[in-house]
Amino acid sequence: QVQLQESGPGLVKPSQTLSLTCAVSGDSVTTTYYFWYWIRQPPGQRLEWIGSIAATGDTNYSPSLKSRTSISRDTSKNQISLQLSSVTPEDTAVYYCARGRKEVPGTTWDEYDYWGHGTQVTVSS
Repeated sequence: QVQLQESGPGLVKPSQTLSLTCAVSGDSVTTTYYFWYWIRQPPGQRLEWIGSIAATGDTNYSPSLKSRTSISRDTSKNQISLQLSSVTPEDTAVYYCARGRKEVPGTTWDEYDYWGHGTQVTVSS
């Protein structure tokens, strides 16, 4: 059973950098053919793909967030991480990490085969 657990601060001030970590168990972040994602869901809106990291370590980011996003991994800890810089209140959302087979997934849950419980991040001063 693959399990993903997001962690990080629930409150971030505007202009600061949001940093989240996803601990993965039951699979390796280097397993071939899978991608690991950060996605988010703002209040009342659909899922939004933030970015992907492949088994090779290659990354791909949403064009709308690319300039502010960095996704990395720690293979020794089997974790993936997200950094989103210069946050604004529009970045307030529930943030999830997930696994799937497409480099750029869609906006519905059936695009993912496993995901975490999510972590609420609020951007406010």
